[in-house]
Amino acid sequence: MSEFWLISAPGDKENLQALERMNNVTSKSNLSHNTKFAIPDFKVGTLDSLVGLSDELGKLDTFAESLIKRMAQSVVEVMEDSKGKVHENLLANGVDLTSFVTHFEWDMAKYPAKQPLMNVVDTLAKQLAQIETDLKSRTAAYSVLKTNLENLEKKSTGNLFTRTLSDIVSKEDFVLDSEYLTTLLVIVPKSSYAQWQKTYESLSDMVVPRSTKLIAEDNEAGLFTVTLFRKVTEDFKVKAKENKFIVREFYYDENEIKREREEMTRLLSDKKQQYQTSCVALKKGSTTYRDHKVKGPLLRWLKVNFSEAFIAWIHIKALRVFVESVLRYGLPVNFQAVLLQPQKKSATKRLREVLNSVFRHLDEVAAASLLDASVEIPGLQLSNQDYFPYVYFQIDLSLLD
Repeated sequence: MSEFWLISAPGDKENLQALERMNNVTSKSNLSHNTKFAIPDFKVGTLDSLVGLSDELGKLDTFAESLIKRMAQSVVEVMEDSKGKVHENLLANGVDLTSFVTHFEWDMAKYPAKQPLMNVVDTLAKQLAQIETDLKSRTAAYSVLKTNLENLEKKSTGNLFTRTLSDIVSKEDFVLDSEYLTTLLVIVPKSSYAQWQKTYESLSDMVVPRSTKLIAEDNEAGLFTVTLFRKVTEDFKVKAKENKFIVREFYYDENEIKREREEMTRLLSDKKQQYQTSCVALKKGSTTYRDHKVKGPLLRWLKVNFSEAFIAWIHIKALRVFVESVLRYGLPVNFQAVLLQPQKKSATKRLREVLNSVFRHLDEVAAASLLDASVEIPGLQLSNQDYFPYVYFQIDLSLLD
């Protein structure tokens, strides 16, 4: 399972023995894999300040989790052509997330434990806020690019009534630079091809004989050219419409067509080369293979800053355990934190029962209500989700799948 439970119990002899019992029972029953979770000693300050920090850390925890989920989703969106490679870019310090959590070590250089706790929390909050600001601006730019490209792609994939004609027509299809003649483009239903060929010359005066040519088709219709004198253009349009032939308004401008084609090429290039994983052919001896590791700036930024945000999130979890343990167990600071990884979803209820039983002495009243949900205790509103006799926080990596 990609879910972890981060708990703590007092560090006195009785509770260390309780932790040992927990390890023995969970190991023998294959309920969870347990490891010690090292948290440094911080400058505690006053209990009042810890109460305020507890509330602030709760909000920061929620914000950090939401941020890394959004960043993971952004990686998925950017790697739309290489979805199987997504998890290669969701790492923390270059290792997979599970390994980072199970081998967590406090980063003293980035978050010095000798500083007041409020300073450490403030550093984490500012770091995450900056990452979120950058994420918004970078993903907004990507969204604009993607939208512009999708709009152009829609123009080139619609039917003959709506799609762009720049990739269909050529200069040779038109009579250009003539004072008297012009070429129109007419959409003719496939069922009416024969009728068009028989009647187009007589729809109006001054239509050039044998001037029609089929230049494109879709599932329902064909696009024909027809050349005529400019002065009968409007009359021809009216007569064509009466016969269910639709003149498509189009003016051949070589510069505009070139600009549109270049815009499509540029947007495709920007999306592929600047924002997505590039797949390059590499040679190793006589063997050629494809490498997906060449990344555009957005993907590189997401990879680096996802790692930073995730690392910050786990540090916030460690701080929450520290603060709640001091508030719960009192001073001087003396507790042991343990990381549990439930082995399977079906065993979590049993694992919770074992923990509540082993640590029920920490809060007899609350533990009794947890072990026997049918017992109602006046004045207390407790549920398995709200309270445990030990400090407990969850780290759910499945949210990133």
